[in-house]
Amino acid sequence: MDKRGSRRKRSARKDRAARAAADTPQSRFKLWARRLLLWGGALALLVALFVGLAVAFAARSMPNYYQLKATQTAQTIVVRARDGTEIVELGPSFGKWLDADEIPQVMKDAMVSVEDRRFYSHLGIDPWRTTGAIIEGITGSRERVGGTSTITQQLARNVFLNNNRSLDRKLREAVLAMALEWKFSKEQILELYLNKVYFGGGAYGIDSASRKFFSHPATDLSVAEAAIIAGLVKAPSRYSPTADVDAAVGRASVVLRLMKEQGRIAPDVTVDPSAVKLKEEAGQNSVRYFTDWALPQLDLLLPDTTEPIEVWTTLDVGMQRAATASIKSNTPAGAQGALVSMDRDGAVLALVGGTDYVETNYNRATDALRQPGSAWKLFVYLAALEAGYTPDDRVVDTPVTINGWSPRNSSGRNVGEIDLRTAFAYSINTVAAQLGNEVGFGTVASMARRFGISTEINTYPAMVLGSNEVRLIDMTRAFAAVSAGGNSVEPYGILKVETAEGDLLYRHEQARSTQLVPDYVAAGITDLLQTAVATGTGRAAQIGRPVAGKTGTTSSNKDGYFVGFSSGITTGVWMGRDDNARVAGLAGGTAPARAFAAYMRYAVKDRPVEQFDTDLQLPEWQLEPDDEYMLGDPEDYYFIDEQGNLIEPGTSDRPRQDPFGDEFDRTLDPGRAPPPGPSGQRVPSPTQRGADGAPQAVGDDFLNEATGARRDTRPQPTPRPQPTARPVE
Repeated sequence: MDKRGSRRKRSARKDRAARAAADTPQSRFKLWARRLLLWGGALALLVALFVGLAVAFAARSMPNYYQLKATQTAQTIVVRARDGTEIVELGPSFGKWLDADEIPQVMKDAMVSVEDRRFYSHLGIDPWRTTGAIIEGITGSRERVGGTSTITQQLARNVFLNNNRSLDRKLREAVLAMALEWKFSKEQILELYLNKVYFGGGAYGIDSASRKFFSHPATDLSVAEAAIIAGLVKAPSRYSPTADVDAAVGRASVVLRLMKEQGRIAPDVTVDPSAVKLKEEAGQNSVRYFTDWALPQLDLLLPDTTEPIEVWTTLDVGMQRAATASIKSNTPAGAQGALVSMDRDGAVLALVGGTDYVETNYNRATDALRQPGSAWKLFVYLAALEAGYTPDDRVVDTPVTINGWSPRNSSGRNVGEIDLRTAFAYSINTVAAQLGNEVGFGTVASMARRFGISTEINTYPAMVLGSNEVRLIDMTRAFAAVSAGGNSVEPYGILKVETAEGDLLYRHEQARSTQLVPDYVAAGITDLLQTAVATGTGRAAQIGRPVAGKTGTTSSNKDGYFVGFSSGITTGVWMGRDDNARVAGLAGGTAPARAFAAYMRYAVKDRPVEQFDTDLQLPEWQLEPDDEYMLGDPEDYYFIDEQGNLIEPGTSDRPRQDPFGDEFDRTLDPGRAPPPGPSGQRVPSPTQRGADGAPQAVGDDFLNEATGARRDTRPQPTPRPQPTARPVE
């Protein structure tokens, strides 16, 4: 019993000693360490399992390699002038896709050296880079040269995600990067990256960057050029060689140092700034006014497409420069100017919508509504010519009042009787008002509509002096129609559209032209327009060859207009302030006319001199009697005799003798034989005469029929004999 009791006591003491030993801090730490290791391992296993499933799922749902190659974020539009010169590139540029074996090795080495030196060894994420980024975040150090993301992570972000700085985005980026590594080879990933990464200036991919900055494809990149392109990824706008050459070269030197440290190039390679030939930037100023007007038309001309396209336009680069210079050098201080120039078929050769596109991109050539002043008289005189006036007709410059409106001439005086040509050349307001009132203000409005004015037109009397607001391009179109002989002209700016591979998507077809006014009206208005430049208010627009045009000035010198044409080119110029304030000294015959002349001297220098057709071939109803005789036999016409009777052809009781004689030179009808002599004289038909012996215009039968006094031509019955009276017995 005693032995058994002692054993129990010893066992109890051992248990108490063991429990006491387990309660020490060191023992408790080991216990918790084992537990933490166990649970941590289990948790890590679960995380790894979750990440693995996420990566597997992402890889399975990820597009294949060829689908990723075809992925494009937006459309690129290359705009070319009529001679093929590239004038602007809009939208992102992706260049030509280069396969892995086409990409220069030096380009691959430069990118890997600066962006992801362990690219060929990691599985999509680089623990060393991630750890370094965490340390930098804690210490605030910024000594790292490259970014914190691997090339694979950057590709995942560029293709599938955005640039939001959030933990959720970084986690998804890591999963997608590992999925990319799982699904594609390193060469495929690097190929996708180099063809898709953004290098600034709208350039995506190394080929686009090489063409933009160095004017040659990426297959010809030198070591220095590859270093410059690789250095752009960190901050494209800061290190762009077109923005700051020194910054680009300095960044390239860092790339070359890293390449040397990693043994990818020889130690003696350097960057020589003078050896890097940068592409000259294309004009980005006034030409954008033209593209802003022309390119929206693609929505109507092309089917929906996102593929890169090249748009060939009607723009002439030299004329555009001349137009820009003429507007800048002639526009008064504080004012704006605009110019539209088009060929005889409506092709827009130059378009300037303001003095500086960077300061204001508002297109005053196509969008602004301003009063044209006396340039509107084009439509007034067109209506008058169509109504029967000729340039030589006499009109009277005298004070006039129409529905309470009394126009005044700019000179403040009236000159009396003048011809129509002079009234137009010197822009006499009172004559324009009388003509508009005579033909009808609605007729003038209809003429303006006929010639392409698309804005609202009122028909108040003052409209004859240009009170309606119009667009400069519409006024230029109207004058171009006059230049085309009175035939309609449709402005256009796009010649053809092709894909990047050269497939034709659209080609301009000339619109069907319609005759807006008869030839004699077009010739008459051209006569008037030519006189306005030769001797009238548009003398400043003379360029040493025939010019036809019209000035326009609004009240208080708020707007100045000149529109004219020469050698098949029609140009319109407007100047004024955007706030519609007065511009001292501005008139259509001053700055706008001078700008027109400065531009047109360049525009027509390679074109032959063309004389205007101002020979009036009047219609028959406007011919004078002498002209009428030369074009036909007088016996073939009705005429009114001295008593006012209508004489039918061939019923004259006396022959008409040729007043000019047989020897008269019949220029208008040289083939006509002289009138026959007495032996061949036309024998007149018997002529009915009235009671006074004068020939009657109509017979008695017609008069009796018309008045109801019918003459009874039926035979009268034989009168019945009356019975003889018998004597009454």
